[in-house]
Amino acid sequence: MIRSELVEKIASENPHLYQRDVERIVSTVFDEIIQAMADGNRVELRGFGAFSVKKRDARTGRNPRTGESVAVAEKHVPFFKTGKALRDRLNGG
Repeated sequence: MIRSELVEKIASENPHLYQRDVERIVSTVFDEIIQAMADGNRVELRGFGAFSVKKRDARTGRNPRTGESVAVAEKHVPFFKTGKALRDRLNGG
């Protein structure tokens, strides 16, 4: 599912809301999640999962084409851990 499909589904299930308002709500939710993670905070949605940021230390990698050693800088990457309710639903529970 992509963002526009999510907006469409929410708008169709809530006919009292205008589509432009649903788009604004969905964008605001995503923007807040992104901002919280950018600030180094964890975002937990009960029953769904938790978004967090993990730090990857600097390391020496290899260029797969040439085999040459390459310095890979430290970086922060998003991480998602599923909630119990989501895991159970995915596994037929």
